[in-house]
Amino acid sequence: MKVMIIGGFLGSGKTTTILKISRQLSNAGKKTAIIVNEIGEIGLDGDILTRPGIVTEELTSGCICCTLRISMQYTLQTLEEEFMPDVVIIEPTGIAFPGQIREEIETMGLSELSFAPIVTLIDPGRFGTEAKQIPRFIETQIKDAEVLCINKIDVTPVETVLAAEKMLYEMNPEARILKFSAKHEDEQFEKLLLHLAVPGFKKPSQEKKNSIELSEVSAYSALYTLEPREFSPEESVRFVEENLQTIQDRVRKLNPEFIGHVKLSMKLPKSAVKGSVTSSKEVPQVELLPALENENIELRLLSAITKVSKYKLIEIIESTIEGNLEKSGFVFEKEVHEHGTDAHAESHGEHENEQICKVNIYRKDD
Repeated sequence: MKVMIIGGFLGSGKTTTILKISRQLSNAGKKTAIIVNEIGEIGLDGDILTRPGIVTEELTSGCICCTLRISMQYTLQTLEEEFMPDVVIIEPTGIAFPGQIREEIETMGLSELSFAPIVTLIDPGRFGTEAKQIPRFIETQIKDAEVLCINKIDVTPVETVLAAEKMLYEMNPEARILKFSAKHEDEQFEKLLLHLAVPGFKKPSQEKKNSIELSEVSAYSALYTLEPREFSPEESVRFVEENLQTIQDRVRKLNPEFIGHVKLSMKLPKSAVKGSVTSSKEVPQVELLPALENENIELRLLSAITKVSKYKLIEIIESTIEGNLEKSGFVFEKEVHEHGTDAHAESHGEHENEQICKVNIYRKDD
């Protein structure tokens, strides 16, 4: 069983990259499993990555290089026994350290494991800001990598890409550096597949670092179950876009240089929309997904933002989304998984105060 670890900070394009890699592996006849580690307690990307011949497992409520070691070991053992994949792709949360994940897996006693080179993805448009906002954290992610991938070159000025490439080389001169657009699977992206086909090299062990603490990220996730109503795909696209824009504008007032990721997905009876915004400067990206017969009518929100208090982040997101749901005439129920600990305590596995809050149903005429 070959393990591929595809890391990178929040919003660097991991999910898109892994989707493309897994499709190519599946087309080549490889049984592929994907493990997605979300920073929040509400899984969001599992449905997007699941395809025929590909099984996806989600690990939530923590980071696999800090607090979810047991969950990871159980998941890998179960996949090995029940699915017997040729390849397991791990998408760690954007605040994980890929090198520590590999070290943890190596001590789990799993049979016949091999590792591809560790990959770290970079969004060059945000790289300079990332290095200023959380320098120690970004440096560790970059130095963990054997392959550094500068993604999103189709939407980034050439001079910005070249500046990012220069900084990456200075920080990790031993790594291979690739530049591509995962969205378009260009020629450079094909080179990533070739690099992943060879064995990775184990780097010398380093002192364990607390990724949650170093990232200075506040995170919040929520699931809204919606009662069915007439709402066209075009309306749902506008709804997701407007919510992301409002959240971005409000967070920007607290931290004009914020980076991170706000993901929002909306499932209606015959359509689905997903959108995201990854920094104070990026325009929200919204995509209408292929028509599906969705049993669960819902809105899922996952957010992780630098240098904004969790209290303020929750207030911004809840007031924005719930206010717009009511304006649009939706009756909804909200499920929130809320920890009674701060980021430091959570990173040390202190979950005694974990609670699940079920909020009453709101109606537009309440």
